[in-house]
Amino acid sequence: MGQHSAIEWTDHTFNPWWGCTKVSPGCVNCYAETWALRYGHDIWGNDKTRRFFGESHWKQPTTWNRQALDNGKRARVFCASMSDVFEDNDSLVKEREKLWEIIPETTMLDWLLLTKRPENIKKLTPFTGKWPRNVWAMATTETQEYADRRIPYLLEIDSDIKGLSIEPMLGPVDISKWINEIQWVIVGGESGAKSRPMNPDWIRSIRDVCLDAGVAFFFKQWGNWAPNNSEQIDKLEIVTKAGTIENLEMHRMNKKVAGSVIDGRQWKQLPNLSN
Repeated sequence: MGQHSAIEWTDHTFNPWWGCTKVSPGCVNCYAETWALRYGHDIWGNDKTRRFFGESHWKQPTTWNRQALDNGKRARVFCASMSDVFEDNDSLVKEREKLWEIIPETTMLDWLLLTKRPENIKKLTPFTGKWPRNVWAMATTETQEYADRRIPYLLEIDSDIKGLSIEPMLGPVDISKWINEIQWVIVGGESGAKSRPMNPDWIRSIRDVCLDAGVAFFFKQWGNWAPNNSEQIDKLEIVTKAGTIENLEMHRMNKKVAGSVIDGRQWKQLPNLSN
């Protein structure tokens, strides 16, 4: 994970460390924990030692910044895909300080700080008042309960870009009362062996709220489930039926086959940085 990220909405991923502690339903089937265990790293939980990195790892953002300058095109950096920058853990203080030193030095990189712990943002960032233009504040809101809990904390941050990641989307989420203070919304279904299906009506409701408000909407993926009326079904050689979600029959499939088409088109909008 690093340069040329496979995550569609970013160019790079940078992890100041690996490891975390689960805090909500979106963490149940954590892909990052699965990935870490695959490489032999037992680093999830309050009592587990995180995985830290050496000097060469920390030079990566400087390299990406130089490349962006040479190309004359800004690059987005998702920080962090294998951890949570705002986990309040004493062992992470020094590593987080390194991050706060790098961010203002890499002015051609837009740093996407996505967290399930927005209540810790003010305490753990060095930014006072207006945030640097190259730092985006983002929160994961996988259900209505966690949207209600987390979005008010996010809106306390004075950043040019505030975003929501509703992934994995585990139920209907109404963000209409906050939409005029949000610049970007990402929606995605869950992937993995134990993934949970997502109703397309949940996606449509978020999409329509965003379109009405002129907010960038990005539908990342169906994940490993798609509805039986999806055009992707015709591409399958083998279909495993798995019952219904809210009276809609769903099919389990490879997430690449499932794709990200809804109602005949893709939605891959990015926030407007000119405002």
